[in-house]
Amino acid sequence: MWRYTGLADLWKIGRAVFMAEVALIIYVAFTSHFHGHPRSVFILDPLLAFVFACGARVMIRSLYEISLYPKDWRSVLLPANFCAPQSGIRALIVGADADGARIAKEILDVRDSGLHLVGFVDDDQSRIGRKIHDLSVYGPLSTLEGVAQMTRAEEILVSAGQSGERLREIVDACEAAQLRIKKLPALADIASGKVSVKALRDVRYEDLLGREEVHLDEAGIKGYLADKVVLVTGAGGSIGSELCRQIIRFDPRLLVLFDAGEENLYSIEMELLHQHGFTRYVTVLGQVQDTALVEAVFMARQPQVVFHAAAYKHVPMLECNPWQAVTNNILGSRTVMEASVRHGVGRFVLVSTDKAVRPTNVMGASKRVAELLMHGFQGRGTTFMAVRFGNVLGSSGSVIPLFRSQIERGGPVTVTHPDVTRYFMTIPEAAQLIVQAGALGQGGEIFVLKMGQPVRIADLARDLIVLSGKDPAEIEIKFTGLRPGEKLFEELITAGEGVLETGHEKILVLRSESVAVESDGKLETLLEAARCFDSDGVKKKLQKLVPEYLPVSCISS
Repeated sequence: MWRYTGLADLWKIGRAVFMAEVALIIYVAFTSHFHGHPRSVFILDPLLAFVFACGARVMIRSLYEISLYPKDWRSVLLPANFCAPQSGIRALIVGADADGARIAKEILDVRDSGLHLVGFVDDDQSRIGRKIHDLSVYGPLSTLEGVAQMTRAEEILVSAGQSGERLREIVDACEAAQLRIKKLPALADIASGKVSVKALRDVRYEDLLGREEVHLDEAGIKGYLADKVVLVTGAGGSIGSELCRQIIRFDPRLLVLFDAGEENLYSIEMELLHQHGFTRYVTVLGQVQDTALVEAVFMARQPQVVFHAAAYKHVPMLECNPWQAVTNNILGSRTVMEASVRHGVGRFVLVSTDKAVRPTNVMGASKRVAELLMHGFQGRGTTFMAVRFGNVLGSSGSVIPLFRSQIERGGPVTVTHPDVTRYFMTIPEAAQLIVQAGALGQGGEIFVLKMGQPVRIADLARDLIVLSGKDPAEIEIKFTGLRPGEKLFEELITAGEGVLETGHEKILVLRSESVAVESDGKLETLLEAARCFDSDGVKKKLQKLVPEYLPVSCISS
């Protein structure tokens, strides 16, 4: 058993030797008052006992390890010049702190990690020049290029704790040094056995956002979701599917999954069943503008909470097919809202977009009309509210998958305009805040999620090139011009909306005057234009409903 000796065993031996020596001193003091016993004996005795007891165990462990890994011990016993070079990717670890040291120890203990550690990089002057696990500490980070050349490093490893601005500094330094960058799993996951230290992954753009974890009012959310029948439209989409994952955490009685896409609906069904073990669900394959189907679903299931995430959202596509935006985003929303009122739904949460603010495209205008419809239905027994947010990283049609595929092909990466900016957030962050907003609504509010600072799309493209291990000088960023309906920057608040704080640090609420969109017949003329597939007519009628909307004609290829 001595082959498993560790530092804890040595501490136990030291404690036993100390206690034994104290007992011996007390015994000698009482029996002979130290006559005939040199004082040096009481110093040498515990020291020798400790050295021999520990030495025997360390020797046994060393012999076992030498027999198992003889090649590794050559590097310890012999100078480096007499040893064969180690195999694996030569890597530097950023950060020589406690986390960095533990990560290095884990990697060194894994024999087939595929990595050859060559040192640390740190900005702390007190650490630079020292050694940890026989690995030199270099620095600061600004000298990474020179350090990489000296150590012949090929890759940089960053810990799970590095994010936000610090991670961006590391990415910039790696770009200058032309090094690949990988992110290590969290130490807690390694220790718990969830992942191996070999589970390196590429740094994702989400890591650069540096978002803090969303803190939810779980008691408030549980109060309106637990033991309730919850309907999610667009349940197979990027936002809808994440909403389903978040909702099942709060133990609903039944989850109704409503989606028009067979593949997406099947995918979320299988995930809930096999990955999460959730069985209290039903699937409905159909379109939200199908009045008969929506009525049948509400009649049969009697939902108490509705999350309406079903919508067409691709701006250029809807510019050329505006009748679909009207049919799905407006008529579909009205159909679900009407059914909610008729069947006494308690809460209705409309998923909206920042493109509804001073819209320049059909998609944004259609979502603004849906918001106005929501205001019109408020006060009829159902608590209505809307949630606005910007672009969601990794969602269907997101720019990041497109950029990644272009980078893999060697470029060019196509960006519409050098100055175009967008707000970004992650899919889980968006879904969590939508669920949280549902607990805050009193009726008629439009909640705005704090999105942080807008991001220049050109900078995003450049960051993704670096994170993919490529040199930005080798992959062209090509500017193609703004697409139909696109604008340089997005907004989250429109004129006449008062911004108020809520009880949540990441959610604001807008209160605006309710505007009826059905009383004067404008909505019906819009729906008639859509039924006739009249592109120009749809845009003109949308402009009458949303005066701040400036339509742009579809540019055909």
